[in-house]
Amino acid sequence: MAVAPSSVSTSTIISTLLANLALFGVFVGCFIVLRLKFKRIYSPKSSFDLVPEEKKPEPLPKDPFRWIFILLTKPDSFFLQQAGLDGLVFLRYIKTFGTLFLCALLMYIILLPVNATNGNHNKGFDQLSIANVKHPRRYYAHVLMGLVFNGIVIFVIYRELFFYNSLKNAVLSSPKYAKKLSCRTVLFQGVPDSLLDEKQAFKIFNGVKRVYVARTARELEYKVEKRAAMVTKLENAENKLMKMAVKSKLKADKKGIILEPVDEISSYVSEKKRPKMKVGGFFSSKVDTIRHCQEQIPILDKEVKKLQKKFRHSMPLNSIFVEFENQYYAQLAYQSTVHHNPMRMSPRFIGLEPKDVIHSNLRMFWWERITRRFLAFAAIVALVVFWAIPVAAVGTISNITFLTNKLPWLRWILKMPHALLGLVTGLLPTILLSLLMFLLPIIIRVFARISGEISAVGVEKWTQNAYFAFLMVNGFLVTALASSATATITEIIDKPTSAMSILANKLPLSSNFYISYLVLQGFSIAGGSLFQVVGLFLYYILGTLFDNTVRKKWNRFSGLGTVAWGTVFPIFTQLASITLAYSIISPLILVFAFASFFLVYVAYAHNITYCFVEGPDAFGSHYPRALFQTFCGIYLGEIVLLGIVVVGKGWGPIVIQVIVLLATIFAHVHLNLAFDHLLDVVPLDAMRAVDGVSITASYTGPSEYESKVLNKKKRRANFEKELLKEQEEESKLKADVKAQMESDYDQEEAIDTTSVVPLLADRDFKTTESNNPIVRFIRPDVFLNFRYVKRILPATYNVEPKIVDNKHAYDAPAISAKCPGVWFPADPMGLSEIEIEQLSPIVDISTKNATFNEKGKIVFLGKPPN
Repeated sequence: MAVAPSSVSTSTIISTLLANLALFGVFVGCFIVLRLKFKRIYSPKSSFDLVPEEKKPEPLPKDPFRWIFILLTKPDSFFLQQAGLDGLVFLRYIKTFGTLFLCALLMYIILLPVNATNGNHNKGFDQLSIANVKHPRRYYAHVLMGLVFNGIVIFVIYRELFFYNSLKNAVLSSPKYAKKLSCRTVLFQGVPDSLLDEKQAFKIFNGVKRVYVARTARELEYKVEKRAAMVTKLENAENKLMKMAVKSKLKADKKGIILEPVDEISSYVSEKKRPKMKVGGFFSSKVDTIRHCQEQIPILDKEVKKLQKKFRHSMPLNSIFVEFENQYYAQLAYQSTVHHNPMRMSPRFIGLEPKDVIHSNLRMFWWERITRRFLAFAAIVALVVFWAIPVAAVGTISNITFLTNKLPWLRWILKMPHALLGLVTGLLPTILLSLLMFLLPIIIRVFARISGEISAVGVEKWTQNAYFAFLMVNGFLVTALASSATATITEIIDKPTSAMSILANKLPLSSNFYISYLVLQGFSIAGGSLFQVVGLFLYYILGTLFDNTVRKKWNRFSGLGTVAWGTVFPIFTQLASITLAYSIISPLILVFAFASFFLVYVAYAHNITYCFVEGPDAFGSHYPRALFQTFCGIYLGEIVLLGIVVVGKGWGPIVIQVIVLLATIFAHVHLNLAFDHLLDVVPLDAMRAVDGVSITASYTGPSEYESKVLNKKKRRANFEKELLKEQEEESKLKADVKAQMESDYDQEEAIDTTSVVPLLADRDFKTTESNNPIVRFIRPDVFLNFRYVKRILPATYNVEPKIVDNKHAYDAPAISAKCPGVWFPADPMGLSEIEIEQLSPIVDISTKNATFNEKGKIVFLGKPPN
């Protein structure tokens, strides 16, 4: 007996929901049971001294569920403190769109009755989509709801862009960031030969402190890597030797045997069992590892130091780092046109941490950079096209029951129980799609480096753009079209002239696949993120099997994970876009999207606060990219709805929908024009004092206002009176702004405003007495401006970082690399002291904080000394 397609879609969603609920329950149950026992996995930041004190959150309660409510009530300042600007804006994206989808459920009051009654007699969940609408006049409800909802979404995007711009400026102008080396240093690429000199930058820019000219150091890098590898072999050998000696001692003690002489390693480990290595290829004979390293390390160290001394004579690359005295001068240089020729002193970057720079990409000329970018882009396009084949195959599985009419050999599928059939058509394709997408981030990051990105942050931004494009094409468009085509192919074969009408009616039905996809992502990702089965496996299984030295054990223990925003953001931007695309034509998706985003918010709020540390600091720049990318979902939803009303010949709705689409394009273009440049810089009024004289975190230079305005009063006949009046006005202005700032702050959570110098941007206060939430929502210029969002900053953002002057900060790491140290455990027989005495002349070697337990296993007691 054939199964009705509508009942299949309903059973598909229900089966997928139940399966994912069960999986989610297992994951969350395991998390609740294990989180108090395995603190290294579930709360390492609050349980151990692995992060700075200000980054340690207070422990969550032991209650199985109260921690959820605690996380949901935490303010933005808490997440900014614990997860940085990148973590905060990611959570804000999830919360913002989750809230939008929750509020959008109000559309059910209008859309569900319009879709469900007097229509095409679809059954199950299909009855609730626009595919069930028969009369064209009913399309007015959809286009008007789309106009209102999409208008609200676009306004929210504008509001969030305004918020991010204000917060980013407040963060970057705070002492914590303004004093950082990365915020005071600008990288210029495409530097002409005439400017590849440390002295030339002083002629062009004001406030230059130091210039780093990028230079080739391939031979030096090779020698440094070889020396580091040799020291690692020595460390591994010493750990292995001591472990064998201790085991021999324990075995002898059990048998009551005394090994003599007690202070010689040969009494515990024979010459044959000492660690050995091959030095001349696969077929060469083995030599003693420790003795060989003892001979080679001094030779390599001498060669490295010799090359390091003459590195400034090596050939310069076409890139320079210019370090400035303060952030103000750095921003002036970054925002200026430096050279009169095109492709010179460009591109430029600011805010790059030294450890994040990809030095191998600093050597490229402008033509090579363009070629690499084109090739990387072409490779991504090819990948998108060819990856569509397996993705389309997955999409057909979700609607495979429709093919059974023309392919009789598939009819055995219809004989499955409804629950199993739902799992095959709902859960199976979503799992296959997730597995297909798993390999992509690795490939995309390789292309990002090939394209010439010069920092880890640049790689993540490139990955975000490429991965989102990939997800939208292969994870949404191809799958949706394949799913719809599968559902309609038999009808199109029978009625080829009605192909457009059939596709318009069936396209909303592909939302069933994405409801399943949302459920999988929301429930499985949220539950899996909390359970962290991969983390458990890596730490307790792989750590036990492969961590055979004390340093490896320490690195495993202290190495906390980071979030790769370049691949995490696009996943949820895609989910938001899919939801927006189907929100009007198949509104049932909204409730599942809200549930998914809520669960993801809870999971990530926990993990980035208690488990993960901050990765490369992008200053939250992934957020505006995600907001602009979300327009894809708005466009797709409007275009699909326009296609449906065109096929349905609803002329009035067609006109309205065209106007809505044009208005969306207009808003998108002008939002981009308004924020594009602003989001990439720190404005000057966010760095200069409101009185024009005081020193700020960003600016410590002379004041033109003082010398050319205030001092000018002294040259007038009544200068004393005018000067006194001017000074009183400036003092009053400064006091008013500061008082307004202090009144805004929550005195328990805010920064220490007594040491904050009011900035020109702080004068941007528009007063309103309204506490109406609607007024506060529609007035971001009042309630999300620069002065207002400064209350979010934690106290630590007002503390200047300890600045260590490093003259090699932006040089290639090999130029200042020192010989690594050796860390191995102390043994009870004193053999380690003998090893230290023999090896200390050639390498920094220590047993501090490392020993053996009573079972002869290596344990660490603290941080490595070297």
